[in-house]
Amino acid sequence: MLPRGTSAPDFELYATPDQKLKLSDLKNKKVILAFYPADWSPVCDDQMNLYNEMGKFFSRHNAQVLGISVDSKWSHLAFTDHNKFHFPLLSDFEPKGEVARLYEVYNEKTGECQRALYVIDEAGFIQWSYLSPVGINPGADGILNALEELDNAKTINQ
Repeated sequence: MLPRGTSAPDFELYATPDQKLKLSDLKNKKVILAFYPADWSPVCDDQMNLYNEMGKFFSRHNAQVLGISVDSKWSHLAFTDHNKFHFPLLSDFEPKGEVARLYEVYNEKTGECQRALYVIDEAGFIQWSYLSPVGINPGADGILNALEELDNAKTINQ
């Protein structure tokens, strides 16, 4: 995984079948990148639903969640509609895993993203990361702790 303090590589991926989202468009917001192996799998379903429920807590920290997997934009659309997600799922479909490779979380053996989290600050620098075993939901505690630390550091520096 990319280390803390690294400038987060910019990317542009499909967020819907006809709209792309660019990471740099979210400057002045903290960004939570949640890489996950696949739509419709039990652990991924639980993880993404948890982040959907945690949205109001993330927004208190001026943070936006972005889910990323190698599934197609059409799979993401169905998965989002089924679960009523309120955050974008981005399709790292073609070239397959290009963004996951940039963030060093692509699993060549399975052809999927690893279950990995990054918290990026408003200036576009990685401030926290976590690689979870594929079969374990990493939860939201680490993300919330990282967001609180960033807010506390900002308060101290003002």
